[in-house]
Amino acid sequence: MGTPIPPDVHTRPYVLYVLALLATIALSGCHPGNAEAKQLRGSCEAGEVAACNQLAVKLQKGEYVLRDDNHAATPFERACEGGIGEGCASLGVVYQRGRGVKHDSVRALSLFRQGCDRGAEEGCTRLGVLYRQGAGVTKDVVRAAALFQQACDGGDMAGCANLGTLYAAGEGVGQDVARAAKLFQQSCSAEIALGCLGLGRLHATGNGVARNDSAAAKLFEQACEGREVEGCFAYAAAYEAGLGVEEDLSQAAELYREACEDRHGEACARLASMYDRGAGVYRQPKQGERFRRRACDYGYTDACEKPKEAA
Repeated sequence: MGTPIPPDVHTRPYVLYVLALLATIALSGCHPGNAEAKQLRGSCEAGEVAACNQLAVKLQKGEYVLRDDNHAATPFERACEGGIGEGCASLGVVYQRGRGVKHDSVRALSLFRQGCDRGAEEGCTRLGVLYRQGAGVTKDVVRAAALFQQACDGGDMAGCANLGTLYAAGEGVGQDVARAAKLFQQSCSAEIALGCLGLGRLHATGNGVARNDSAAAKLFEQACEGREVEGCFAYAAAYEAGLGVEEDLSQAAELYREACEDRHGEACARLASMYDRGAGVYRQPKQGERFRRRACDYGYTDACEKPKEAA
């Protein structure tokens, strides 16, 4: 007989969540780790908030259970309410992306702040990104730098990568390209795509490190594989120009298409140009027009149709 649900959680939404979760675990088969997932589910139902957070992570990653973003939100929320900072930060990501819940950037901001205050370094990194962008808060790059430093010091490699971008540009901190390179290297070694992208850009320009087009192209590839859209764009440009890799216009077009699908306006414009010229793709001016419109829609103003001057 399973662990009984405490009386205070006999609400319809929670009962539906538990039933769906039981089905998810049952469908995952008899993997050796399945018993652990069941144990975490029972512990979470019994009120152990740390177990709720662990269970939610498994649901998101599909570890020993079927991947289920829709039902990860509930145990993350129970973990956050129980004082688990990581649960708050992770729940913030869920609301920011609108996975399994309605998109709510205001709540995401609040949850990132709660997570950071409770020692979850990911929450500090994500809060720093919002301060750097001025998304939902007054733009404050100095505050962003402090949050990235806090996260990086705590071992969050994404925080190190973001801090590197500030040192590379001299935003919120004094420009220090050598320090940026170290932060990028550190985070890229931990498979943080943004770190690989930053280090690749330094190698492509020879800024703070030796110029090395081959190393840059490889780093852009790593960034692209890590789903960093700017990495895909830079890797496409390397193939188009033959920098660090053998020129391959077909591969460049495919990578521009991938970046365009992720709403990268300039990538759409580059792909439009390739359709106009028949470079790496069959010449199709209508396709060029279509991708040029998308480039404009995604904020790349150079692709927007210029208003005709009055006669």
